[in-house]
Amino acid sequence: MNEVEEVKARLDIVDVISQYVTLQKAGRSFKAPCPFHNERTPSFIVTPERQSWHCFGACGTGGDVITFVMKKEAIEFSEALKMLAERVGVKLQGRREFSQEQRRRERLLAANEAAGDWFGELLVNDKAGAQAREYLERRQIDSAAAKDFGLGYSPAAWDGLRNHLRGIGFEDEELLRVGLLLQGDSGLHDRFRGRLMFPIRDERGRTAGFGARSLENRDASGAKYINTAQSPVFDKSGLLYALHRAVGGIRREGRAVIVEGYMDVIAAHQHGFDNVVASMGTALTERQVRLLRRTTNQIVLALDADAAGRDAAIRGHEVVRGALSDSRSTMPLVTWRGLAGYQQTIDVELKVAILPDGRDPDDVIRASPKEWRTLVDGAVPVLDFRLDALAGSHDLSTPAGRSRLAHEFLPILSVVTDPVVRAQYLQRLGRLTATGERELSAMLVSATARPGASKRAAATKEAVSGRGDNREEFLLALLLRYPALREDALGVREELLWNSENRALLAAWKGTAEAIEGTSHIEGVKNAVPVELWPHLERLTLRKMPEFDAKQAREAFADCVQRLVRRGLEAEKQATGAVFAEREAEVGASVLAEAASGEKMESDKQLLEVLRLQAQDMRTGLKLHGREEYDGSESVQTGNHG
Repeated sequence: MNEVEEVKARLDIVDVISQYVTLQKAGRSFKAPCPFHNERTPSFIVTPERQSWHCFGACGTGGDVITFVMKKEAIEFSEALKMLAERVGVKLQGRREFSQEQRRRERLLAANEAAGDWFGELLVNDKAGAQAREYLERRQIDSAAAKDFGLGYSPAAWDGLRNHLRGIGFEDEELLRVGLLLQGDSGLHDRFRGRLMFPIRDERGRTAGFGARSLENRDASGAKYINTAQSPVFDKSGLLYALHRAVGGIRREGRAVIVEGYMDVIAAHQHGFDNVVASMGTALTERQVRLLRRTTNQIVLALDADAAGRDAAIRGHEVVRGALSDSRSTMPLVTWRGLAGYQQTIDVELKVAILPDGRDPDDVIRASPKEWRTLVDGAVPVLDFRLDALAGSHDLSTPAGRSRLAHEFLPILSVVTDPVVRAQYLQRLGRLTATGERELSAMLVSATARPGASKRAAATKEAVSGRGDNREEFLLALLLRYPALREDALGVREELLWNSENRALLAAWKGTAEAIEGTSHIEGVKNAVPVELWPHLERLTLRKMPEFDAKQAREAFADCVQRLVRRGLEAEKQATGAVFAEREAEVGASVLAEAASGEKMESDKQLLEVLRLQAQDMRTGLKLHGREEYDGSESVQTGNHG
């Protein structure tokens, strides 16, 4: 038993969760209103037998005792484990091994700091930095702001930074690992050449990496902006530019404002708006939202008004995958449907500040700080913004245009469970589409249960502890053994795995570049997870596995994913069936039958809730039936391995 297992074995999930929410006994389980979103009918189930929890409402996710604490406290795995270990008196011995790896990480951070200092010196004092200084002057970035944000200049030479850092004691291997050097056809060379440099710091103020702007319209690579590749200390999806400088302003203002670019942030801080940070792209990641949630639950997205920025920011209604710059790894991006649901699942209020056409935050702030304050103060909730944007994109004078508006907005609204909020937007949508609320409510139920949503739900249902589940470990061992499965596996959501350790390893595997200079992909995963998970990773790496060719490995992977999805459906059927039976007993079977015929149904919210549960139970049963038919097809059996 490793340290993580020992901590979990000494805990009772009911005792831990009871400290946050009042649980009510319901058969062999416990229920409560979900602590992660607002609801009147309890959809949060705790199952002592599995030491698991799950929300069958808006969250649609769950996990073990560690994932609950992570979500509730908005902290990472290692922090939650440490908190729970202290509670049960377990000493995390693995941290002794951590010191050597920590020293290596500190060396990488030190290399970045030294590079940043050198870049800064060149910007201020070197003749070659004149072009960068002229650019900053044109953008009205004064010397004080440039110094505060650590701006610098990387010379055009192919080995200037390498020679400087080697001269003060750093090795090529370290500089490769941290992303300051690249291996080219003719040998090692600097990654950043002839660019304005923006140090990207973590929440503790340490230089994790760099963003770099070409001083020409385009450089030889064709990229206006590039940034550090994924490394043991740099993960773009988990960083916000200038967050370490903005924390005080965010606390004082009671909200964070997110813009897209470095220059927007610097302009804001120059004019006293020190609660502004940048996502360093046009989409916001889940980890970035969680970082801000530690300081505030009020977040404003200030979107550029240009068409490219607007289109990129509002594309799609689901969680999409976006490539990290200079890396083939992926990260989850929160889009409109995700943002709408996120307000409930982690208790944040997300708004959108709509900027004037043709102007970005930098333009607005420099022209009129008062106008910027007015725009931020007037930010609208994400649902209002999305509804208005969709309404403006369709011809509402035609039946077809009104129909498209309804069908595009209802899937976004479907993640909202608060009946008051739902009713408000259904009324607005009804006025825009000239459609009755009753018809829209029926369409909303269909939107909630549409095939795409069912697939997503099937991938996240009943995410419980899964202690000892061979299928999860077989899946991870496959991915570690056969890197060619990467393309197939990037679409698998972490919530499909019930065990928090397995979930953390999958997330690390997906977030690690396919090839990291100087390390294997397994080493990359090791660098990305807490030291407490190293024994678990090693065990999976050494696990005895069948010898598969490429085709067999893909078939085994698909078969294993299918079995895990089926496991989730079975757990969902069991849980929803039990809740439905309890509700049915409360209202009476005869009354339920009468309501199902449509008599007096609209006026009785309790009956509507029971009928919804009945429909959900039936849908889950149908999905299970479909899976049973599919399981009859030929597949590579995991046998004793999963």
